[in-house]
Amino acid sequence: MDSSQPWLELAPDYERARAKEDSLDRLVEWPAQRTVLGDVTGRSVLDVGCGNGGKVAELVRDGATDSVGVDISGNFPSAQLPGLELLQGDLSELESVPGLAGRTFDRILFLQSFGYAKDPVRTLQAARAMLADHGFILLTRTQPIRYALERAHKNGTSLGEEYFSTAQFSYATGWNDEITLSKRPYTVSDLINVFSAAGLYIESATEPQLSEDARLRYPHKQAWMDKYLGILIFKLRPHRNQ
Repeated sequence: MDSSQPWLELAPDYERARAKEDSLDRLVEWPAQRTVLGDVTGRSVLDVGCGNGGKVAELVRDGATDSVGVDISGNFPSAQLPGLELLQGDLSELESVPGLAGRTFDRILFLQSFGYAKDPVRTLQAARAMLADHGFILLTRTQPIRYALERAHKNGTSLGEEYFSTAQFSYATGWNDEITLSKRPYTVSDLINVFSAAGLYIESATEPQLSEDARLRYPHKQAWMDKYLGILIFKLRPHRNQ
């Protein structure tokens, strides 16, 4: 099954979950991503797998310009900001998305969307070709130990067995329990090798945690983070000799 297809149904559920006061996206992920992005004033941004475009819209309001959001769902607001274009398209066919041909961007984002790519190397190569000089890719992925731990509990196996397993697995999302996602497992070394094969290197990597205030306000979220670790944030730049 095309792993991107369930997103057509899941997109509204994800946006509702992300908007909750105690969502880990609001408390941990987005603040950390903004820190890595730095000042976006005058920068062009491409958000690949942008959902409803809320994050790239925030960046435009904060000074980004000539920016684009791409998502397969097309679940966009009817009114769009000046300096922002929202396009329906598949990240697995990024080079063919109408409206992107010949354009370059200072920042390209894959915020938890990269796992839907059919061919991860091809998708990153297409993004790399769209990077402006001195630009970078910000890519986040769920800490792979989370999925390994969940499968170990479900299958009665060990963490190591599941972390290094290559068998595809399916699970019900926390956004809508009636919709099941199927994913390929991956290790940290798998991610590094994909980046390298696409002609990219890791300039920095971050594993954000809850702030002290958020830990006190939302102990249930800290309990989740203690168990599943959260996400990995990579700042990727192209090898200039490739």
